[in-house]
Amino acid sequence: MNYFLLAETEFFRRINEAGDCNMETAYTAFATQVIELCSGNVDTNRTIIALAYIEIELQHHPVRNLPEEKREVAAYISKALSFVRKMQKFLAAPQVPPLIPIRTSSDNTTENPASPLQWTGNAIDLVELIYGINEMGCINNGNMPLKQLAPLLYKIFGVESKDCYRFYIDIKRRKNESRTYFLDRMQEKLNERMLRDEEMERMRR
Repeated sequence: MNYFLLAETEFFRRINEAGDCNMETAYTAFATQVIELCSGNVDTNRTIIALAYIEIELQHHPVRNLPEEKREVAAYISKALSFVRKMQKFLAAPQVPPLIPIRTSSDNTTENPASPLQWTGNAIDLVELIYGINEMGCINNGNMPLKQLAPLLYKIFGVESKDCYRFYIDIKRRKNESRTYFLDRMQEKLNERMLRDEEMERMRR
């Protein structure tokens, strides 16, 4: 595998020349190649190395320090850097299958109906949420031990009990600056929603 293939793209040629022609097209092609690299059948370790190399190249590219007239090129470099870092997080996250819904003999009866809530995300995401709730101490004033809280939340979300601590170990092993990928995405999406709502309110006035 060519570890430097991302630095040989049209996008990099353009930013190296500090040009501003068709930057959007070149950036889109670059992002597409990053996606193909991350989702293709290649050695993950080699992909991580290629992304690490291009991250450093983007982070320290001299165009980012050029005068005001080159701001647009610098903006595309920042976009590319952010995208590469997002894909690095994607690769670092364990690919855990969704949790299995509880199946009991009562599923077909009306006496003990199954939970109306079904967790359809990954197991490791639910564990992030459970540990976050536990750390916030917002259930029973924080007096409920995790070993009691976790099974209750699993039941609420209609899934079989899992080994929370095993997933927690996987979360701790993450190498990024923030290891709470799910909670970070939740925060980001909630803030985006509030911005959209505020924009809609302004448009109605």
